[in-house]
Amino acid sequence: MKWSPLLASLLALGCGPKTLLPTTTLSLGEVSITVEVADTPSERHNGLMFREAIGADAGMLFVYPDPQPRSFWMENTTIPLSIAYLDAQGVILNIEDMRPLTRDGVRSSGPALYALEMNRGWFESNQIKPGQTVAGLPGPSKE
Repeated sequence: MKWSPLLASLLALGCGPKTLLPTTTLSLGEVSITVEVADTPSERHNGLMFREAIGADAGMLFVYPDPQPRSFWMENTTIPLSIAYLDAQGVILNIEDMRPLTRDGVRSSGPALYALEMNRGWFESNQIKPGQTVAGLPGPSKE
């Protein structure tokens, strides 16, 4: 049986790890964003790995079961990202830029229940700073 190049290409497009997670809308002052919610160990592990892009006002919210010091890296992630760590009340603890395709850890400045990844520079260009509160957050993860 012969495969046409078009059919092979179409099949390959459906095989990548680009599963979209459930979304929610968050508010940071007057700015609203739509984020995918990663709240299981598997979803948090995969994060935005192997993605080619995210929308201008879109990102991923990582939700944990309890506040702890957190550290993220960008292995298998090609999108330049910034991360904001948030405490249990949704207050931004710190915002850091991350380097794509590295295992360089980027740590929270305190116990974080949430981590919010956005395109690199998004927080700065929207004048979002540590100490601000994010509204619309889901409760802690059950896993």
